[in-house]
Amino acid sequence: MTKPPPTLADLRREIDRIDEAMHRLLMERGDIIDTLIATKKTAESGSAFRPAREADMMRRLVERHRGILPLDTAESIWRVIIATFTYVQAPFSVHADLSAGEPAMRDSARFHFGFTVPFVSHLGAAGVVAAVAASRGDLGLVPAMVAKDPWWTALEADGSPKIIARLPFVERTDHPAGLPVFAIARPHPDAVVTDVETWSIRVAGWGPTAARALDPLAEAVAVPDRGFEAAALLVSVARGGLDSLEKALVAAGASVRSKALVGSHARRYTVAANGAVTTP
Repeated sequence: MTKPPPTLADLRREIDRIDEAMHRLLMERGDIIDTLIATKKTAESGSAFRPAREADMMRRLVERHRGILPLDTAESIWRVIIATFTYVQAPFSVHADLSAGEPAMRDSARFHFGFTVPFVSHLGAAGVVAAVAASRGDLGLVPAMVAKDPWWTALEADGSPKIIARLPFVERTDHPAGLPVFAIARPHPDAVVTDVETWSIRVAGWGPTAARALDPLAEAVAVPDRGFEAAALLVSVARGGLDSLEKALVAAGASVRSKALVGSHARRYTVAANGAVTTP
């Protein structure tokens, strides 16, 4: 005997059951976080942001995702859950540089951290870095691919904030918050992920030839530095790849005047239009 198809009332009851189960699980997650807070005493210094763990969580979400629910929706729901529970553990604000455009940066901040975490705007990366440096555990967001000045030199000193992540964790051409941004914070030792190192490098003899030599080896942002044909670079290079990069610059007629490690982040994780995953 064929089982009759479910009625609309049956389906709505199932949706209500699932909604209630999801809410109960969220509350259960909150109970665990409450115990975690008591265990950690919330006395640790540095940002409560855990980019290594979060990058791994988002990658696993992509790999298991299926069905009609858009990946954007699933990702944004998880980002709000993660960021909000992080905020509950150790309240923090997100400071954002709006110089590359307020709508894109605000979308990025809200997509990744939701509306519970306070959002503080700045016109310039220097203000973001200064605010993070003066805080106990705040986070800063700065555009990753453009700059008007070498703001990253403020990250060179010991004890200064560092780049700890590159957002979004999951990249795709149609991402609703696709502006590439660096997240800056005082890193907690167990939060650091070093797939990609970010270096502040000052170069003499900078020009098109040096830029072309750098292009296949690393992502770089360059702004004019003091002196003729000099540049201050923010370079993102795979861990262990700095020596090859320096050799390429020298072969192109440039010379490295100084270098300082100013952070690190997880390798880029890209989802193509057909759903294929690539990790450059």
